[in-house]
Amino acid sequence: MTEAIQIRSAELSDINALNRLLASLFQQEDEFTPSLESQTQGLTEILHHPEMGQILVSCETSTPEQNIIGMVSLLFTISTALGGKVALLEDMIVSENYRKQGIGSALIQSAIDEAKRHDCKRITLLTDNHNTAAQVFYEKHGFQASPMRPYRLLLE
Repeated sequence: MTEAIQIRSAELSDINALNRLLASLFQQEDEFTPSLESQTQGLTEILHHPEMGQILVSCETSTPEQNIIGMVSLLFTISTALGGKVALLEDMIVSENYRKQGIGSALIQSAIDEAKRHDCKRITLLTDNHNTAAQVFYEKHGFQASPMRPYRLLLE
């Protein structure tokens, strides 16, 4: 990763950039479609309540506006199986022009470090079944496929 990249906690002023990244991510995923209203609502909720989660961003420090070029979210909950706090890793994306430069690896390591700082006992994530590139990436960083299968019930 180049020295001109910084990873920091997201701020409310970053929402427009985060929405652009999420729109790109949700266009790639099978289950989700971009929704500016929903994304803004979710991002704002996390940013106003850091006890619920953290959003980390990667920024280009070589530009005056410090362009946000990547993000990852951690959401916190409690596991009765582990008897403590755990994290859900969501919304991991690096802008297409910045991939294969170590930025994703730096983001994921920062997310792991953040989860440890919050005394999390586990990080769980989901990826599309056909997204083998993401699966290889996460396995490279120590994640293992779970024998459990996710199910969802949308309540809207």
